[in-house]
Amino acid sequence: MVAAPAASVALVEAAKAGDEGAFEQLLQPLLDPAYRLACVMVQDRHLAEDVVQEAAFKAWRKLSQLRDGPQMRPWFLSIVANQCRSERRSRRFASPQDLRDVPDEPSPDDAAVAGIELRAAVRAMDVDKRLIVVLHWYLDLPVTEIAAISHVSVHAAESRLVRATQELRSRLEAGRGRH
Repeated sequence: MVAAPAASVALVEAAKAGDEGAFEQLLQPLLDPAYRLACVMVQDRHLAEDVVQEAAFKAWRKLSQLRDGPQMRPWFLSIVANQCRSERRSRRFASPQDLRDVPDEPSPDDAAVAGIELRAAVRAMDVDKRLIVVLHWYLDLPVTEIAAISHVSVHAAESRLVRATQELRSRLEAGRGRH
């Protein structure tokens, strides 16, 4: 759970003053959503751990840019999303075509199969659309935070969410039609 606003302001100020413990308190509740975001964006659990670790290091270095209060979550997840983009551009990351060719292990359980189909559909999306889908549907973030993380207006975030959700729905329906 994220600290209360008054406590967050005090923690942010303490962290900005160099208190590593305060920074850790601010960051701790954000590590799980950051890791989940990174996992979906880079499609590799070990690389996702590296992404979150590098993002935490960058957040510490850029702490002076953080505004007071409840802005920590969108600010940090924005750093994670940017780090994911950097990893996608790096030589260490496979091309999108390589990712589509990686077979998912089939499961006799219908829920597992549906999960595999969903992951494949999300994986096939453009990275910017994938980000919006993950932030909203996986991390359950409000559109205002999605806008802040994506560096767009709230209206643009809403529009992108609608389009991305429609595309995801189409991909899932097309996948079912082929079976």
